[in-house]
Amino acid sequence: MKRPGNHLLCALLMALPLAGKAQAPAGKQWQFETKPVWTDEFNYSGLPDSTKWGYDIGGRGWGNNELEYYTSSIRNASVDNGVLSITARKEEKEGRHYTSARMITKYKGDFLYGRFEIRAKLPAGRGTWPAIWMLPTDREYGNWPRSGEIDIMEHVGYDPDNIHISAHTLAYYFKINTQKTATRIIDGATTAFHVYRLDWTPDYMQGYIDDQLVFEFKNEGKGYAVWPFDKRFHLLLNVAVGGDWGGQKGIDDAAFPAAMQVDYVRVYKMKDK
Repeated sequence: MKRPGNHLLCALLMALPLAGKAQAPAGKQWQFETKPVWTDEFNYSGLPDSTKWGYDIGGRGWGNNELEYYTSSIRNASVDNGVLSITARKEEKEGRHYTSARMITKYKGDFLYGRFEIRAKLPAGRGTWPAIWMLPTDREYGNWPRSGEIDIMEHVGYDPDNIHISAHTLAYYFKINTQKTATRIIDGATTAFHVYRLDWTPDYMQGYIDDQLVFEFKNEGKGYAVWPFDKRFHLLLNVAVGGDWGGQKGIDDAAFPAAMQVDYVRVYKMKDK
């Protein structure tokens, strides 16, 4: 999910001193443990496990002029038959005309490096904007985009089956058209489950869909403005409605309720070398 940043001119950005390592770290073929260090298999019913998930609540647009009100209601986030459903609905809430859920693992699942696997089926319909992504837990380098963002999967309903994987930093982000991103057409993204994966190491991050490499971003060794990804991050799962990107082609109210279904979330620890 894209976030508002400072409106920086490219020239000013290029003049910004970059703190941190003078050289990129030596490349390694990092490996990951085979047993998850954190997982939710959704093998229960009712509300999502409160020991693993919290919520962002509210309807303030979330920096993207989104139209939904995020709740912690079972109507918007529920588990049944082994699947989590995050459901956006056309209904009134606190002056907003839609509701949905934005689930977070902040302070319940915070990670520095690792392999992240999420098996999900995406909602269809113009105006839907589901995302599987990560934000910094502590924002040690400052507010967005200084402390970074990792988008494991984004999809907008008006452009069906086109999956986006991105990373945003102070040097590389969408407001100045420098973001690191890749796209892939995935047939049946809204009708079948697919596995979205991030491998995150000190040297690089790689994004995969169904074990096919789609995205790679290497640590250039130029400090936090390029690579703030040496601090802990947490996971977010949400379905936005409308917004600067998701609402570019309008909203089809007939598409609601619209749900992102998640079969599992698994996090594997990176092996030290």
